[in-house]
Order: sequence, then C-alpha cells, then structure tokens
Amino acid sequence: MRRPLDLRHVISPGLRDLIELANTHDFDRVQQQVRDLRGCTRPVNLHGWTVTTDTATKEVVRSYRSEDEPSGRLLTTCGNRRASRCPACSRVYAADTYHLIKAGLSGGKNVAETVRDHPRAFVTLTAPSFGPVHNRPTTNAGQPRPCACGDTHAEDAPELGTPLNPATYDYTGAVLWNAYAGQLWARFTTYLRRALAEHLGMTQKALNSALRVSFAKVAEYQKRGLVHFHAVIRFDGPDGHTTEPPAWATFDALRVAVGLAVERARLTIASDAIGERVIAWGDRYKVAPISALGDGELTDAKVAGYVAKYATKNAEGAGTVDRTLMCRPCAGRGYVRGPDRFHDRCAGCDGTGQAEPIKALPVQQHVRQMIRTAWALGHLPEFADLKLWKWAHMLGFRGHFASKSRAYSTTLGALRDVRRAWRLAKAEAARARAGLPTIDENTTLVTASSWTYLSSGYRPGEELLAAQVGHDIAQARDEAERVKTEGEVWR
Repeated sequence: MRRPLDLRHVISPGLRDLIELANTHDFDRVQQQVRDLRGCTRPVNLHGWTVTTDTATKEVVRSYRSEDEPSGRLLTTCGNRRASRCPACSRVYAADTYHLIKAGLSGGKNVAETVRDHPRAFVTLTAPSFGPVHNRPTTNAGQPRPCACGDTHAEDAPELGTPLNPATYDYTGAVLWNAYAGQLWARFTTYLRRALAEHLGMTQKALNSALRVSFAKVAEYQKRGLVHFHAVIRFDGPDGHTTEPPAWATFDALRVAVGLAVERARLTIASDAIGERVIAWGDRYKVAPISALGDGELTDAKVAGYVAKYATKNAEGAGTVDRTLMCRPCAGRGYVRGPDRFHDRCAGCDGTGQAEPIKALPVQQHVRQMIRTAWALGHLPEFADLKLWKWAHMLGFRGHFASKSRAYSTTLGALRDVRRAWRLAKAEAARARAGLPTIDENTTLVTASSWTYLSSGYRPGEELLAAQVGHDIAQARDEAERVKTEGEVWR
C-alpha cells in the first residue's frame, strides 16, 4: 500500500498534481493518453464504457472502461476547427478540408480523376460599401498610394478597415449584411443556374437534365468586419463528377453567369424600426480559371490550400473576440423565470444579458460599434429569429464558414471514417503482434457503449505534460520544414 504523499511544501499546483500523477499505478498510461491528444489544448473528459461482442459466439472481442484509467476518465480531442481555440485540432480540420477541396479538383477520395478536365473557377464575392474606410490602395505597379485620409498606411496599421467618418457609417446595414450573407449565397446559387440557362438560350429543365453545377465555398472576414466568400465552382455532367459536362458548358459561360447572378441575387428586408433594406453583393467580384497541373496562376493545390487556410479562422481577423457574449443562464434575455413564473432579473449579468460588458471588450471602437449594433438589432421583434445577440461577437454573421454542394466531392465525415478505420486496423495489427486472436473480416460485431460528459480541459499536472508534447510536435514540424529547404544534416 502506497503511503499518502505530503506535498504541502510544493507551491506550484501543476507540479504538485504532476507528482501525484507520477505516483499513480500506471504513469506511463497517463503520459500515453496525453500524447495521443497530439497537442489538443482543451480535451473532452468522458466517463463510461464500450463493449464489442461477436454476435455468433457471444465472445467479447474488445472492451474498455474509463474507470480502469489511472485518472478514472477518458481524454479525447475537442475537434474544434478554430485555430484561436485549439491549434492542434484546427490543423486536422484544415488538412481534412484541403483533401476535400483537392479531391473535387483533382480526383481521389472516390471522386473521378477526370474532374480536372471539367471547367472550374475560383470565385470571390464581396460585400458592398457601407461607408468609406481607411485602406491601402496601390498603383498599377503595386506601389502603395495615400489613403483618402491623406496618410499612406502600413500593412499592419490598426486603422485599416475602420470608417473614415464613424458618425455616417452604416453600421446597421453592415451587420444585417453579415446576418443575411448565408441566405444571399443560397440565392446566388439559384440565380447562377438561371443565368446560365438564359445565357445559353435554354430552359432550366433542359439545363438541369444535361449539367450539374457543383461548388464548395468558405467565408473570410475582411478588416472592415464584413465577410466575403471564396468559392470553387465546377461544371459536371448530369450524373455528377463521373460524367463529362456538355461541350457548351465552358469557363466563359460560367464567368458570364456569375456576373449576372451577382447582379440579380438580392434580398429585401423590411422593418418598422430601420425601414426597408436591400441585401446584395458588392460591385467587386472575381472569376478566375483553375488550372490542373501547375501550369497557371491558380492550381488545384493552391486553391485547396487557400480554402483550408480560411476554414480554420473565425472573426479574429476583423479584430473581434472568439467567444459568445450571451449570458448563458438567461440566454441573453436579461431575466430568468422564477418559481412564481414571473421574470426575475438575471443575477449572472445584472439584467444586461451580456456575459461581459460590451464597453469593456478589448477591441477597437469600430468592432465594438458593430457588436453593439448586432446586440440592439437582435432584440427587435422582426429580427428575433436571427438571434443576433448570440452572434454579436461574430459581427452578425451566423452562417457556416465552409460548405459544399452534395456532389462536389467526399465529406468530412467520410474522411474521419477513414481515419477511424486506420486506427482500428492499427489496433488489430498490435493484437496480432501480441499473439492475440485476430478478428475475421466476415465476423459480425456489435458494439454497445455508454458515455457521459464530465468536463473539458486538463488537470494541472496534465497541462505540464501537454505543454511538453506540444513543444515536441512543434520541434518535429520545424525540423521537417528545415529538411525540406536545407536537406538532411550530415552526421
């Protein structure tokens, strides 16, 4: 029996907890659990069990209980796509997104390789202007010119994207544009097909029977706090990527159709408080061809990398915070229902509905005003369904950062299934090396499990172990990059 540790002289809570973990019955397993997370900053703590049984023999093939772990719980990755929250998990998400986009451009992952011969375009759609802002214009030669304020701003100047005259800037229009940007994109895809049929002189029914338009898009924040979209649009035959598009489905036809759809796609929003607003695309848009084998400015790999890069970002690029400002106990309403069913002031936010005061946020005044506008609009009855107070930290944008049409390529779920199958195969190989009986591929297995969420994060001692794991991973990545550019070190 181990004697209880007297750690009163150890001041650091992390070091004290690490010593306690080192004195558990299996410290190697504690370290292995942390290593398996591959640097995840906020793992999910689970309690439960899983049992896999052979239906024919009723033999238990695999079983696991979190109670058998030294810490009594299972740690699993958080899976957060945002780099500001978990760099490790966001890199996995970015890699999956890269392969998803790349498969739709070059084939692979159950996508026909002939897609690289289909007409493809990289389309950028932007928001309109809601007032002049500080910018960094350039000449035709690429040299910076003075801004309208008279100064020539540096690339990292904090005032870039902020209004020249905040008093006249249309903050209401900007927030509403972000809020309805997802719906505007959906309407754009509808008008794109209509414009294509019109340009080609055929009915929509005839177009749909001969051609399928596939796409994948990602949203990105501009410095002025407005989202714009980057999209890969591809022409396929009627059965998707496995069939060639008709000869008349060309890049030029796609370019013309995009221009018409940008002009015609719009939403009209009516409100007693702010009047009637039209949500439409900005005048600046770009349609560029995508080349197949690295013989152009935009290649398959460049486009896939570009989309994957922005799929892991949030609104931090616009200078806002990466957390909701909604008070969770009252869901942003400022009140809770008491035992008598009357509205009582929420003690958590003192009736403001805000988890932290907007005026105390460490953001620029421009961003603060957009957050304040989103919060105010969210409490108007006509915009209640938008729940803008929930998305105020996103400056009103509430859509998906990355999405695709069904037939574009594989799915993120399918990529995760492949990774899961690889891990199972690796476990079976380990069983075989250990002399344990392997599972016949024709065997029918049934898995029963029960899991309960406990919390998120590490114990203080595990945080120290995770920091070492993260350091080792970063060193290995830096060494791999150095080898790419400089070659192996002579020994």
